[in-house]
Amino acid sequence: MRFEHKLIPCTLLRRYKRFLADVEMPDGSVITVHCPNPGAMLGLDTTGSPAFISDSRNPARKLRHTLEIVEADDTLVGINTNLPNRLAREAIDNGLVPVSADAQILPEQKYGENSRIDFLVREPDQPPRYIEIKNVHLLRQPGLHEFPDCKTARGTKHLGELIRQVEAGNRATMLYIIQRWDGDRFTIAADLDPAYAQAFAEARGAGVEMLALKCHVTPQEIVAAEPVEIVSPVI
Repeated sequence: MRFEHKLIPCTLLRRYKRFLADVEMPDGSVITVHCPNPGAMLGLDTTGSPAFISDSRNPARKLRHTLEIVEADDTLVGINTNLPNRLAREAIDNGLVPVSADAQILPEQKYGENSRIDFLVREPDQPPRYIEIKNVHLLRQPGLHEFPDCKTARGTKHLGELIRQVEAGNRATMLYIIQRWDGDRFTIAADLDPAYAQAFAEARGAGVEMLALKCHVTPQEIVAAEPVEIVSPVI
């Protein structure tokens, strides 16, 4: 996924009220930008971190700029949680999530108890495949990506929905899109959300397929490029 316009380098000053961030521009001015990430952003909200923002080029928008990338641990990390579905679709198209050439891929389909699946894949002579996508950017130990970075009741609910699809004879996949490149393993942060970790273990045991893909992140583009090993969490 290439950014539509060249990203602007800046320095992160603070992230606050979930969806706001103040950044210092190259000319020394300070502006408030949209922060498209409702999570805790552990390790990604340090004052003084190099960052990149996009410009909507829409002067009528309340916050014209959007925080896209923060540098942490000498690595560029994509923080925009609106991007993983696009990255996942590109990964499917590039063969990182194998589907047949004549598959029908339907986004945002209603299913379960008032939920929407990110992608419903229909293939000839195959049961429907339900693909749920989560964004990952947490890394607390060298090489080990983790999800979530805070409690996520919604994420736990989604795992339960996937289990029910497997029990109904369908296929279900949990796809974690890691918007950074500096790790080679993935696990669940059981200390941050024990309930999600338990649900993950139950889903994996029930036959929900688990897949984690890490991304190349640059100021020009973010591309899901390589699967990483999934390590069972310690519960």
